[in-house]
Amino acid sequence: MPSPAPEPLAPRPLSVWLVNPLDDIPGEGLPPLRYWTLARVLAGRGHDVIWWTATWSHRRKAIRSAPLGIREDEGFAVRLVAVRPYERNVSFARLGSHRDFGRTFERLANESVSSGQLARPDIVLASLPPFEGPEAAARLARRLDATFVLDLMDVWPETFDRLLPGPGFVRKLLAPFFLGSMHRRRQELVAAADAVSAATRTYADAVLGEAPASLPRHLCYVGAYPQEFPAPRRLVNHVPLPDGSSPGDAESWPLECVYAGTLEAGQDLDTLVAAARQLSAMGVQATIHVAGTGSQEPALRRAAAASGGTCRLEVLGLLPRADYVRLLGRCDVGLVCVKPESRVVVPNKACDYAAAGLAIVNSLPGELQQLIERHDAGVAYTAGDAASLARAIADLAANRRRLADLRQGARRLVAAEFDRERTYAAFADWLETVSG
Repeated sequence: MPSPAPEPLAPRPLSVWLVNPLDDIPGEGLPPLRYWTLARVLAGRGHDVIWWTATWSHRRKAIRSAPLGIREDEGFAVRLVAVRPYERNVSFARLGSHRDFGRTFERLANESVSSGQLARPDIVLASLPPFEGPEAAARLARRLDATFVLDLMDVWPETFDRLLPGPGFVRKLLAPFFLGSMHRRRQELVAAADAVSAATRTYADAVLGEAPASLPRHLCYVGAYPQEFPAPRRLVNHVPLPDGSSPGDAESWPLECVYAGTLEAGQDLDTLVAAARQLSAMGVQATIHVAGTGSQEPALRRAAAASGGTCRLEVLGLLPRADYVRLLGRCDVGLVCVKPESRVVVPNKACDYAAAGLAIVNSLPGELQQLIERHDAGVAYTAGDAASLARAIADLAANRRRLADLRQGARRLVAAEFDRERTYAAFADWLETVSG
């Protein structure tokens, strides 16, 4: 009698190190972003996960400490690496802080493994930017015989092109001189990587153009949790009212729009203010809520105080997460007002808008607009052109049936591309595969 087939062996739990000094850690905000989400998913599969991050919060510009009981509450550990503070995202102090992170992380990791305090990692996944974290991670992975995964979160150094002085043709001449060493560092990181993940297809295409086709790669957008938000109402064919109108007519309620995110120079905020004025001149009933903070917040508050007419501009500042979710839940339109030269491709706000089922009005050509068009989730406007933005909003205010269709398209978009419940499970599947 043949013996029964042996039971398949369960996958061996892996030791995974995540190296990222920029994302919020537990205790700093909800929902989890990229690294918190990935750490949760991997820990939930039984893997031993350590997230190495900095003592300085990039978003809050404040010293951070890891809350007690993270391992018990979240299933993974957070290790803080001492760095110097910085106040401006573009500054020598920030570069120095990242240098502190790379050097100290590498020293602490070596000491912890050699002393037996930590087990050797199977995977070291590090985000780019900054350079110093993945450079240290690559050296550690080589020394400890671990798989090194480079995670592309932005296109450094191309992001810095716009900071060079002079017109475009002068910046092109200056870029190799000022940014050439950063390009070489990035090429060396790609050459050292055993696998590469990316937060957008655009980042992967820009960085991996000369990488061998055999290099394992994976796309995972930052994404959002559609489960946080109520589904948008579906529009049905209403019975006309006695005067011939219907409850879905444009006059029945003001259009509620939201811009969420950082209030900095890379955003198309002057255009937003000018468009609000034009909408009032056109008699369009709308409210534009601005949720976020940054150096442009005082100017926006002055513009809101001076605004009048049918389109109201309301500046709310940085909202607690529960208030932010409620705001998006009662809005109709999400505004992606970002200058293309900022080199942002798929901003977090777009993922949140899709999760909330908002029709997306978008200024970014390329990958985000292609996704919006594929799922019929919104409309485009031209950055810097207030009339273009005002026209896009006015058209949605006038055609509520089209607005409802776009809102359903936004929910299709999040289900297909941005739902973290699905996309980060696939990310974890891929990491388990590349670990061997």
